[in-house]
Amino acid sequence: QVRLVESGGGLVQAGGSLRLSCAASGHSISNYCMGWFRQAPGKEREFVAAIGWSGSSTYYGDFVKGRFTISRDNAQNTVYLQMNSLKPEDTAVYYCAADSVPWARICRTSSRDFGSWGQGTQVTVSS
Repeated sequence: QVRLVESGGGLVQAGGSLRLSCAASGHSISNYCMGWFRQAPGKEREFVAAIGWSGSSTYYGDFVKGRFTISRDNAQNTVYLQMNSLKPEDTAVYYCAADSVPWARICRTSSRDFGSWGQGTQVTVSS
């Protein structure tokens, strides 16, 4: 079972940037789609971004609108989420997750399809 640990969250002013990291251990993630999800208080968990196992394909939630970039370093077993132009509505706990199925041709975006999750990192954007 892979262990995922997120870091990089914090408090930032609107318009600012944060870079989240997700370090995996216990198993290589190099052949899995990896995703970021977020959950704000009182709301359902929401898809943010996903990246294919090779890093050549990326997927984003509609609300991202070019502000976030997902990337991965398979040699370091790590996934990143660069978040720019942050808005107060981006405030949430951000979770890293690994798809349950390896070698996916297209990444899935439903949280139900991701079997391994980190504990989350809080992102708070002040207005």
